[in-house]
Amino acid sequence: MKKYILSIDQGTTGTTSLLIDADTFQLVDKVNMEFPQIFPKPGWVEHNLNDIWNTVQKSTLSVLGKTNINPNQIKSIGITNQRETTCAFDKQGNPLANAIVWQDRRTSTYCDSVRSKYSDLQKVTGLPLDPYFSGTKMKWLLENNDSVQDASTQNNLNLSTIDSFLLFKMTSGNSFMTEPSNASRTLLMDLDTCKWNQDLLDFFNVKKDFLPEIKESFGHFGLTKGLRFLPDGIPITCLLGDQQAALFGQAGHKPGDLKCTYGTGAFILLNTGATKTYSSNGLLTTVAYMMDGKPCYALEGSSYIAGAAVQWLRDNLQIINDASEVQALAEEVKSLEEMEHLMFMPFFTGIGSPYWNAEAKGAILGITRDTKKSHIARACLDGIALSINDSIQAIVADSPNPVDQIRVDGGACQNNLLMQIQANFSKKQIIRPQVIETTAYGVALGSVVGLGEIPLSKVDELWKEDCQFDPINDNYYQMKSKSWSSLIKRLFTT
Repeated sequence: MKKYILSIDQGTTGTTSLLIDADTFQLVDKVNMEFPQIFPKPGWVEHNLNDIWNTVQKSTLSVLGKTNINPNQIKSIGITNQRETTCAFDKQGNPLANAIVWQDRRTSTYCDSVRSKYSDLQKVTGLPLDPYFSGTKMKWLLENNDSVQDASTQNNLNLSTIDSFLLFKMTSGNSFMTEPSNASRTLLMDLDTCKWNQDLLDFFNVKKDFLPEIKESFGHFGLTKGLRFLPDGIPITCLLGDQQAALFGQAGHKPGDLKCTYGTGAFILLNTGATKTYSSNGLLTTVAYMMDGKPCYALEGSSYIAGAAVQWLRDNLQIINDASEVQALAEEVKSLEEMEHLMFMPFFTGIGSPYWNAEAKGAILGITRDTKKSHIARACLDGIALSINDSIQAIVADSPNPVDQIRVDGGACQNNLLMQIQANFSKKQIIRPQVIETTAYGVALGSVVGLGEIPLSKVDELWKEDCQFDPINDNYYQMKSKSWSSLIKRLFTT
């Protein structure tokens, strides 16, 4: 009987279930299902965990039905997920609160108040103290949510990132585990040991008993059990945070490999191998994956808003009906002289790397009477690329090796204009692969690695280039970059 690998990619706006052929490793098909975003207050972003779980079930059933594949043909499962998003649920798998999403800024005041006390611990985590990360969200839930407080006193509480919640649900509570690419985003894990650190647990007042066990990224995490959409006994053999899964799917398992994923936000990762590299330019030190007892490290730049800026044009300004229309609208601008003073700063949920300003807000500057929606669309693409370029330049400065090219993936990388703009601002060659679903594809390949059936080198053979975008030297991009840097310093840094 022909076998397939199921990848579950649980993202910020939806869940994708993807199938690859277990023999050829070719992508068979995928289905994405969106779920609601919840905004209780300005700066707060939540997800209903039942909504998420429902999209996992429905997208899996849909892709199996679409391809006419029997669930018994699934050989193994890989899970990848939006990172930092924090779940609280009881020992029966029932949600105790909405998940607090990685974009949420409700803990900004707390972070500001204890940042100086945290500074000695930053080398342990590789992360600045920022509302982005899970530890501050766990602390908030423990102090502000009655259901979470009650569960904690009754020892009936699990606190985790999305991967552990899905694993728990898929195994009927038999497995409560995570791995270092996710655990390294919580502010609770020691980068050296890849274990929970007691000093960090004490700092955030989180009990180790509430947290999942940290395992290696590839291997046996448990078996499916008690599901209405999958049979019992399918091994789950890989967990990876979404950005690390994308790096893996881009064959980025060697030191010096670099990728940028354009999703809701944009995240650029540089593999630094066994070397734990600390940034001098506002980047994060994190774990790419752990295998054979050894962590592989990475440097990361984080832009909180990328594709979400285009969604804002669609949903809030309603100047496009579909995100795919933004390229054609932006291309209506025939002269870049019309764009010289127009700046779109997509900081709806603060600034990530390299500036780390949780209080920053979005802005459109330089509007004149002749500004049209086409100008706003082009400025939006410029703003996305400029924000990402700040992380790219920090990576270039920190990297021990020259950076000549960047592999890209994610939905927004299909926008050829955005990719050319990125190449022009960053002065780097942009390379897009044939499979842009590298997050889901990467964790599917990781699942096969977890079965022990292929070596890492096999991933190199499977990666195929689609096209490349070479930088064009134009004074407009140099001028706009200088204006951007000047505005950032004036408006968002102290």
